[in-house]
Amino acid sequence: MHAEPATRSVTAVRPRAFGKFLSLGDDRFIVKGVTYGTFAPDANGYKMPPAAQVARDFALMAQAGFNTIRAYSLPSPELLDLAADAGLRLMIGFEWPQHVAFLDDRSLRAKIRRDIATKVRELAGHPAVLMFVLGNEIPPPVVRWHGPKRIERFLRTLYDDAKASAPDALCTYVNYPPTEYLELPFFDVCSFNVYLHQQANLGAYLARLQHIAGSKPLLLAEVGADSIRNGEEKQAALTSMGLRTAFTEGACGAVVFTWTDAWWRGGSWVDDWAFGLVDKERRPKLALNAAQKVFASAPFRTEEQSRSPKVSVVVCAYNAAATIAPCLASLERLTYPNYEIILVNDGSTDGTGELAHGHERVRVIDVPNGGLSAARNIGLHAATGEIVAYTDADVRADQDWLSYLVRPFMDGDVVGAGGPNVVPADDPWMAQCVARAPGGPTHVLFDDRIAEHVPGCNMAFKREALLAIGGFDQVFVRAGDDVDVCWRLQSRGWKLGFAASALVWHLHRRASGLIGANSSGTAKAKRGSAANTPIALSGAVRAGAGGCTVRCRTYGR
Repeated sequence: MHAEPATRSVTAVRPRAFGKFLSLGDDRFIVKGVTYGTFAPDANGYKMPPAAQVARDFALMAQAGFNTIRAYSLPSPELLDLAADAGLRLMIGFEWPQHVAFLDDRSLRAKIRRDIATKVRELAGHPAVLMFVLGNEIPPPVVRWHGPKRIERFLRTLYDDAKASAPDALCTYVNYPPTEYLELPFFDVCSFNVYLHQQANLGAYLARLQHIAGSKPLLLAEVGADSIRNGEEKQAALTSMGLRTAFTEGACGAVVFTWTDAWWRGGSWVDDWAFGLVDKERRPKLALNAAQKVFASAPFRTEEQSRSPKVSVVVCAYNAAATIAPCLASLERLTYPNYEIILVNDGSTDGTGELAHGHERVRVIDVPNGGLSAARNIGLHAATGEIVAYTDADVRADQDWLSYLVRPFMDGDVVGAGGPNVVPADDPWMAQCVARAPGGPTHVLFDDRIAEHVPGCNMAFKREALLAIGGFDQVFVRAGDDVDVCWRLQSRGWKLGFAASALVWHLHRRASGLIGANSSGTAKAKRGSAANTPIALSGAVRAGAGGCTVRCRTYGR
């Protein structure tokens, strides 16, 4: 389920990054944020408003449906307490001279590291802390002066220092388009500030950023518009568009820039910009109501859910007793509003069928063993949904798997779609190596949205399209049918989409990377996404259909 804004009584639960999203315990935490500040320093150099004003601001934010504040200045313990009391969590930023050639000054580097490590250690235990922002938008001239690799190494050092101070703390660096080439896969969350005012452009860029983020959550850390240049109505429309696009593209959340027009920078108040959701006197603008409406239904709009096509989820299983119960339980918990579950028990002899029959929501079809493709075709013909989605009996589906997997059908002209096969973070190192080896079941893309083929454990097709090509070729009794069916659909001139946030994980990997028989009937090495970024192919290149099979035994024999 999706978590509501936290209250003080439950804020002891620490946030964590899990796949493409954040969570608080068993609940997903969707970031619904707004930036706060920067403000003019008081007599003591503290760059936040008086406590009474902060309390009023936080109350208005919570009332409007925000659950996260991004602060660019370090908060006091009192401010953190006020946030917790209002049910808000903070992204805490650090002010350090990143707009100068900071790496040329050894003492400055040491001070930056020391200050961040100290403050992370002091603040990480507070229940209102969501994550630490260890840097923000290092300018391209500084990156070019030092070189990307030195910048990357320094940011890695800051990350390691922060983790040494508080191992469980979430840490991010907020990048932006001019320096998107920085390779920072070690951060817990991939965060970008993006200001694009055309929906198509913003959507396309966020799709690109999803591949840069890889298996990590993608956060839109700043989005907004200036009401002086655009007027309040257009500011509201642009704010709404930016937030909705972030959720449509599978981001873990979005942060509006900014709360109030009272904005201090560079030694003075800024008067020629007005990005605030409220003005300097805290009078609401139209953009505040626009953000509130988006957050009320995020991540999926009610009107979109109401027109969601029916999906038939088909699981083919052979001797999958060790994993079938958690697999089906995850499918029963999907947030998608209109779906059925079909389990094709392909001649199992280990109790798979009995376990499956214990799930009331699951329609079980018991058949003699005929191989993977034959089982998939049986599921296809039994399906009543407009779309047929396939996953394996040894996977666990993310709660929003179907909601994201169906999006390419709703937004584009595709007959099929797939998502990533994610490597669980707690896999042993050998399993991690096997998962990233060439030939694993992963997606291959032509571009950021269109797939060349998708993995059999995470794929969906229009039922009519599959029937038009005769379903799966039953010559494939173990594996390879997923690639083959993708190619045959494309030979008709049809397209396959890709949904970066439609996630599945394989279950119960061993240290060797092996597991007992999976739903394709082989004791193959469990393999996930081959890398953080997909493989891009030209239209003339085809990837091999199979992978390396380790210690396999024949499916159903």
